[in-house]
Amino acid sequence: MYQLYYYPNNASLAPHFLLHHMELEYELLLVDKKSNSQKSEEYLKLNPAGRIPTLVVNKKPIFESSAICIHLCESHSEFGLIPLLGDPLRPLFFQWLAFLNNTLQAELMVYYYPHRHINDEKCIAKVVAAQEDRIADALAIIDSQLEKNSYLLGDKLSACDYFLFMLSEWSLPVKSSPLTFKNLQPYLQRLSELPSIKAVCAIEAIDLTPFR
Repeated sequence: MYQLYYYPNNASLAPHFLLHHMELEYELLLVDKKSNSQKSEEYLKLNPAGRIPTLVVNKKPIFESSAICIHLCESHSEFGLIPLLGDPLRPLFFQWLAFLNNTLQAELMVYYYPHRHINDEKCIAKVVAAQEDRIADALAIIDSQLEKNSYLLGDKLSACDYFLFMLSEWSLPVKSSPLTFKNLQPYLQRLSELPSIKAVCAIEAIDLTPFR
């Protein structure tokens, strides 16, 4: 059985989608961010970065959401959420997952936690405003990819789409939210109807009505 250390609507959401999609046996273990439990001595033994999520596999912890997603997809390749070795789409899978993780998610982290990236509190509003533009730039690239594709890799759902849905949900408060883009809006609407997304969002009390 897998154990997923999670917090609702956190970076654990994408792995949670995958675990549910694959119908794997797993246990959810809440890490209470409100009490800063991710920095507790016990949790740091599993994840020295003190972040969420952590997946425990055969008593061995794995951290970083994208790494967990890759591991689950590789371990259960029969579900087709990652292209197999030799498939020309495989490098594109890693390209888009890296872009989502290293660009869009990174920009969102600065948007939500600007105080971590600046020493002058008076400049926080300017940092947030700049991030609005950076996030919009990243979403525009994704929107362009969806111009002629049903999913990020083409005609088939992959783990990248689940990861993007997680980040899109986080991006809703941004001025140029994903729902303001002509291709992202219908794409996200379709994804919001997937059984795994509906079920996991119900478990984590995430409101899907903005996507409907």
